[in-house]
Amino acid sequence: MAIVIDLDVMLAMRKKKSKELSKYIGITEQNLSTLKTGKAKAVRMSTLNAICKFLECTPGDILKYKPDEELSEA
Repeated sequence: MAIVIDLDVMLAMRKKKSKELSKYIGITEQNLSTLKTGKAKAVRMSTLNAICKFLECTPGDILKYKPDEELSEA
């Protein structure tokens, strides 16, 4: 998939833990892990909004577009 989720990077920059984020946004740590690894098929706008509010960032800070060609080279 061409959308890459850099949630771990933003968590580290903000010195926050995944457990804190999952509790704040109201999803399980397992579901958050699925999102962080890019295995999620979709993200609810309300979830994305809560993540951005918690991390004080914009969606563009955590969601990146990388064409499929770049992914296969990595």
